[in-house]
Amino acid sequence: MNDPRNQGRSRRGRGAARRGFSVAEMLVALMISSMLLTATLGALQGSFKAYKATTESASSHVVARMVMQRLTTMIRTGEDFGPYPINPILDPVLVPDPPEIEFVVEKNESTGFERVIRIERRDTAEENIYALWYVQTDFFGGVQDGEAQEYPLLTNVQNVTFTLYYDVGPRLEHATIDLTIRPDDLDDAAIAADLESASMRMVTTISPRRMD
Repeated sequence: MNDPRNQGRSRRGRGAARRGFSVAEMLVALMISSMLLTATLGALQGSFKAYKATTESASSHVVARMVMQRLTTMIRTGEDFGPYPINPILDPVLVPDPPEIEFVVEKNESTGFERVIRIERRDTAEENIYALWYVQTDFFGGVQDGEAQEYPLLTNVQNVTFTLYYDVGPRLEHATIDLTIRPDDLDDAAIAADLESASMRMVTTISPRRMD
């Protein structure tokens, strides 16, 4: 004989098994999922941009160090530096404006050949951002031989200063290069937030070797 209490419990069990999520529960679940997804995407974007900033900064630092090392070598082995101060006795320190330094890297007195290198700052299309240019000119007997060869050594330069310390002659005692560069911008990596790499500053002082 069937027990009515058992039949009631059986009907309640089948009803509970058929019950699903309510609309409110679905909305709460969707809201939580969207919040988690947004937080995940934000963290992923931050990781991408931080990696990009680190990569750009490291790359720019390596290039800038190579340029500084090349400039140091050329100045150390150069001679007949310019521009010259008006009076190296009264005012032996010169800071050219716009920044530049010029010197002879190769000379043959028997043929009258001279190779002159000029390192100069030039404007770019971007405001307050410059480029450091290398200009090479050959001379025979004081007359320029052909067109000068020139190309950019370094871009994204925020500031560069050449401080030239002269002795009588005028002879260059030493030169100080103060260079500030900006790593490549991150506009191509931007998604929603802004992230900028810090500028890098390098300062070096070089004394030319005395050939006499």
